[in-house]
Amino acid sequence: MRDRTAVTLGLTTLPLYALLLVAGTLTPQPDQVTDPESWARFVSTDSYLIKHIATNVVGSVLVVLGTFALGAAIRQRAAIVGMALSVTGHVLFTVPGVISTFATPPIGQAYLRGNREVMTMEFADAMTVITLLAVLLVVGGSIVLGVAVARSGVFARWAGVLWAAAAVVFYLLGAALGMATTGASLVTQPVGAGLLAVAGGAMVWRAARS
Repeated sequence: MRDRTAVTLGLTTLPLYALLLVAGTLTPQPDQVTDPESWARFVSTDSYLIKHIATNVVGSVLVVLGTFALGAAIRQRAAIVGMALSVTGHVLFTVPGVISTFATPPIGQAYLRGNREVMTMEFADAMTVITLLAVLLVVGGSIVLGVAVARSGVFARWAGVLWAAAAVVFYLLGAALGMATTGASLVTQPVGAGLLAVAGGAMVWRAARS
């Protein structure tokens, strides 16, 4: 009974994480290429810093705990593999997360103070490699986990399918596509995060009733 209660509590961090993503991505970030002035003002606000701390710092802790709980709830080989892939990806995501949270605001402030050259600053190629690897691991792990959830009989089948699909929408069609094009936020991010919240909430509901 204690184990089931601990797992249920751990699972609650998944919809909480997703809701933080919804709140953090609901307001679209301006295109830094076509409208650098608006972008600089956007990233220089206190709300930007607070939202990114919530999603990239607090959110990272929540999703790692929830992913461990999900693997523990199913206890099948596929779930353990998906858990390991996802957790590794989320840990790697802390690298670009720290950059966007704490380095981007000073860049925006420097631009607003007249330093236009700051927009040409480039980060090491290693960060791009780490970010791409993080995306692949999180998406791949989420798909494996989603399939494991759907086949487990522990949770509703549709919750696993939705979890896998939501990860593709948020990370590939949202975060990755946005970074690869203009750096602006895409509407697919809050949509994908909302779907993650629904799937996570369904799993918590089933675990609590069990």
